[in-house]
Amino acid sequence: MSKLPPPALSALHAFLLFTFFLTVSSDFTSDVDLTWGGQRGQISDGGRLLQLSLDKASGAGFQSKHEYLYGKIDMQIKLVPGNSAGTVTAYYLSSQGPTHDEIDFEFLGNETGQPYILHTNVFTQGKGNREQQFYLWFDPRADFHTYSILWNQQQIIFSVDGTPIRVFRNAQGVGIPYPKDQPMRLYSSLWNADDWATRGGLIKTDWTHAPFIASYRGFGADACVWSSGRSLCSATKARWWAQSLDSNGAQKLKWVQKNYMIYNYCRDTKRFPQGPPKECSLSGI
Repeated sequence: MSKLPPPALSALHAFLLFTFFLTVSSDFTSDVDLTWGGQRGQISDGGRLLQLSLDKASGAGFQSKHEYLYGKIDMQIKLVPGNSAGTVTAYYLSSQGPTHDEIDFEFLGNETGQPYILHTNVFTQGKGNREQQFYLWFDPRADFHTYSILWNQQQIIFSVDGTPIRVFRNAQGVGIPYPKDQPMRLYSSLWNADDWATRGGLIKTDWTHAPFIASYRGFGADACVWSSGRSLCSATKARWWAQSLDSNGAQKLKWVQKNYMIYNYCRDTKRFPQGPPKECSLSGI
């Protein structure tokens, strides 16, 4: 596995980082609601820090106060340290209902010394099964790192610290549904999934290490807020509207996928013996 740093920032990636610093929220109390887990969800440091904890009785979660229809969402997360096997920290956008759309980051915990797995997925009209998984080029337990979703009419770009790791393009022209009509809210949760999360469920959660804690800061939503059945989006809030990867961005994406991707549904011949799903033929999927 290559340990070289990713290629230099492209103009788009510099833009992504710049807009992150422009749009960071300083107060979780005004932007999110703690939705379950009771006192296992805590906001502190004047609203700048949010922590979720997991014990044997329950995990915890929160959601954004607003729904969005297109935009760029950033969050700095420091994942559960030490032996995190069996735990999942989920961070995603989702609409509601049986035909929901969803854009997922899920961080699968591991035994001490073993790397986290970053699991990504895209649901359109209730259909997912588009998993890609990655290792990271740093220890996500040691410090905060920025995980971003750029969602516009052309594509969805998953990024880590400004480095794109996955692109899901709008392929409606070849009959693939794309999340474009349903507003989505940001959700995050910390929960026990030791029936599948670590080595397919072979490694169980060691509750002697509880409580497990994931920490959040720097939530930014440069996005079109959905309210009363319509999108409230000014021109200044649509800087990302037509953004896509340039040649340097594509180079960085290839670097990540060559060195750190560990699973791609498009290459799973056992799962798709008749050939990969139609969208897999598109560049960047």
